[in-house]
Amino acid sequence: MSSLAINPPDQRAHMLVASYVRAGYAPIEPPILQPAEPFLDLSGEDIRRRMFLTSDPGGRELCLRPDLTIPVSRAYLQSPAAGRAAGFCYLGAVFRHREGMAAEFLQAGIESFGRPDKAAADAEMLALGLEATTHFGLAAPEIRIGDVGLFSAFVAALDLAPAWKRRLVKDFNRKWSLAHDLDRLAVAAASRPPEYQGVLAALAGSDPKAAHHLVTDLLSIAGIETVGGRSVAEIAERFLEQAALGAGTRLPGETRALIERFLAVRGDPDEAAGALRALAADANVPLDPALDLFETRTGFLAARGIDVRAIRFATAFGRGFDYYTGFVFELHDVRAKDPLIAGGRYDALLGRLGAREPIPAVGFAASIEELAACGGAA
Repeated sequence: MSSLAINPPDQRAHMLVASYVRAGYAPIEPPILQPAEPFLDLSGEDIRRRMFLTSDPGGRELCLRPDLTIPVSRAYLQSPAAGRAAGFCYLGAVFRHREGMAAEFLQAGIESFGRPDKAAADAEMLALGLEATTHFGLAAPEIRIGDVGLFSAFVAALDLAPAWKRRLVKDFNRKWSLAHDLDRLAVAAASRPPEYQGVLAALAGSDPKAAHHLVTDLLSIAGIETVGGRSVAEIAERFLEQAALGAGTRLPGETRALIERFLAVRGDPDEAAGALRALAADANVPLDPALDLFETRTGFLAARGIDVRAIRFATAFGRGFDYYTGFVFELHDVRAKDPLIAGGRYDALLGRLGAREPIPAVGFAASIEELAACGGAA
């Protein structure tokens, strides 16, 4: 029996989700047992390491859901609302290994799909997250925000090989230092095992689709299905990425300095926007569309009564999930080990889950455990 059935959640959690229903978000309860592949492919290394995996009699790999964003996204795509604007709310258990803590814990949250007014939708998520902290008696949590889209737009404008750009954007979402990643990437070609260098060099200049099919076929012929939780397709993609990285030159020093200057920008959103516009002008890097969206979002936050000057923005802030593509945020309390609330925009996820057309998406999850601990007794 689930520990959550034995110890039912704080009544405030149910009241919180009821407030989301009143705000127009439909309640949803995705199955606890989920196909593992979407999480292994799309969530990132941190989630891979902490998942609980099993398999069915047919050998299909399954998992206890480690978060609710992917299950709710899959349910939306399978629903009559797919492709249209729709919002869902939930209260349910998720399962991840946590050192010294229970592996089963409760999340409440919202996922919003299909809204074209991205800046307004982003601001609504942060505002609803703040309402959740108030619901548990927390008046002024620390607000941290970032924007993966700003970094992606910045890297896209640099004179780098496409493989380098993809790698840097992917590394951005890691919790470890991006400076360390840049060091590792800079020496990747020199440190590659020599027995693979000829194969990688031969693949580097080939047609990408043909090369991907070739590597996938070779792995399948060898009887390889998964390695370390990665599918054959993902193994092939990583192998070909190494070929592309090895074909180029090392990351130029001036490019690295520019990236580090970008990642050093921090402050409240208005201060940061000014600094980023100055950097873009100095480096002749076109960032206007991404910065326009950033500043529009700030305006919507202010319109919702949020004190923009109290927000801590950093260009280097990311959340460790590969599927985030834009605005990201966390709400913190000094008494809590983990964020009280966390979420952001993940516009590319629905396409990677099978949507035929791009579908914008944004959401957040609240840790009921942390909120209850910091907010005190009901």
